Amino acid sequence: MQVESAPKKKSKLTLYIVIALVIGIALGFILNKNYLYEENKSLEALDAKIAIIKKDLHAATDSVVYKRLDKEKKAANKERNEILASRDKKVEPFSVLADVFLRLIKMIVAPLVFTTLVVGVAKLGDIKSVGRIGGKTLLWFISASLLSLLLGMVIVNLFEPGIAMHLPVPDTSEDVGIAHVGFSLKTFLFHIFPSSVIESMAKNEILQIVVFSLFFGVATAAIGEQGKIVTKALDAVSHVILKVTGYVMNLAPVAVFGAMTAVIAKQGIGILKTYSIFIGEFYFSLGVLWLLLCLAGFLVIGKRIVALVKRVKEPILVAFSTSTSEAAFPKTMEELQKFGCNDKIVSFVLPLGYSFNLDGSMMYMTFASLFIAQSYNIELSFATQISMLLVLMLTSKGIAGVPRASLVVIAGTLASFNIPEAGLALLLGIDPLLDMGRSATNVMGNSIATAVVSKWENALDVEKTDL
Repeated sequence: MQVESAPKKKSKLTLYIVIALVIGIALGFILNKNYLYEENKSLEALDAKIAIIKKDLHAATDSVVYKRLDKEKKAANKERNEILASRDKKVEPFSVLADVFLRLIKMIVAPLVFTTLVVGVAKLGDIKSVGRIGGKTLLWFISASLLSLLLGMVIVNLFEPGIAMHLPVPDTSEDVGIAHVGFSLKTFLFHIFPSSVIESMAKNEILQIVVFSLFFGVATAAIGEQGKIVTKALDAVSHVILKVTGYVMNLAPVAVFGAMTAVIAKQGIGILKTYSIFIGEFYFSLGVLWLLLCLAGFLVIGKRIVALVKRVKEPILVAFSTSTSEAAFPKTMEELQKFGCNDKIVSFVLPLGYSFNLDGSMMYMTFASLFIAQSYNIELSFATQISMLLVLMLTSKGIAGVPRASLVVIAGTLASFNIPEAGLALLLGIDPLLDMGRSATNVMGNSIATAVVSKWENALDVEKTDL
């Protein structure tokens, strides 16, 4: 199943996305300085007031004074939440544009994964081929995940942003509202194997859809001629869904504009100044990770890695602007097929990557966890940090699809190593800005993985790699 479209149209859409990105950032700054000025100033004053109250609470010895300060803190937090809600309401017309686009993408993802993967597996013909490709895919995923985690650990130890920034740390008893998920074999297996494929599709649990699709595809191939009828029907359905994808992607510039306007309007440049060290070092780390991933890809597919990056720049932009790699999934699949990756390999590797190969998110987990430990002046030995890395490697595989999944995993990891979970409050304000880079990196990592596995399977069409 190969999808062709005019390069000119693709180039125009990319241009429109870039223009929407720039206009959204510009309008966001204007709204931040004018339309949301009062709310942002009030939040700034309240944050300063809450910080002072926390300091006084920590020093309070008299129970009457403590109760009074605690009451003041609760009142200030309540007022702060009301202002945040009011601010969100003001930018809602912009955020709705991105939300509608994301809902349309989610509408497409489950049937697209199911139809393309079933067709791909059925065409492979036997379970041995599935096992062979699956083994190569997991080998790359595990290697890339370990590289990402290790790189995050090395760079955060090199720069030590938690020490260099001198941020006032939250009280260790503070609740940041992030539930944490520890690793358990039961949770891990339940996340992989669905009890109902309908429920899995409704919740967009991609890994569970993949498992069902693998069984369905192998069974379809096993029943012979009748299976070919099913394969042909699902192949036609997948083409229809890809056509729908084309319609939905035309709304991408509007979604990018809305998402960027809302984020910048709320965050402004003040938070960039405060967290410039952390944000700069994290994006530098992502840059290094991109170079290493491209180098690894170059070792397998050669100079065509450049053409691959050019091919997927559009889904990378979409993921960056909307802060979710899921939004880029259908377009990534289409571009990889145009690049020359075998459609069966794309249908198999890419969905798996969304649960097992989130390179940007993996690197952020070690980077953020050790940053919080540094902020609390908690020294972790090399052996402890390696243990943390391995724990993150396991826990991250069991919660894909959970909102703010990276923060959920980090919260569980912090608890396991006796690091205050309240430290997550240091990152909540800038998480949307960090999530943009993570999401773009996830798309890049999965694109390279798909191309590499295609090459290993001698299923990379050389003639189609040029733009």
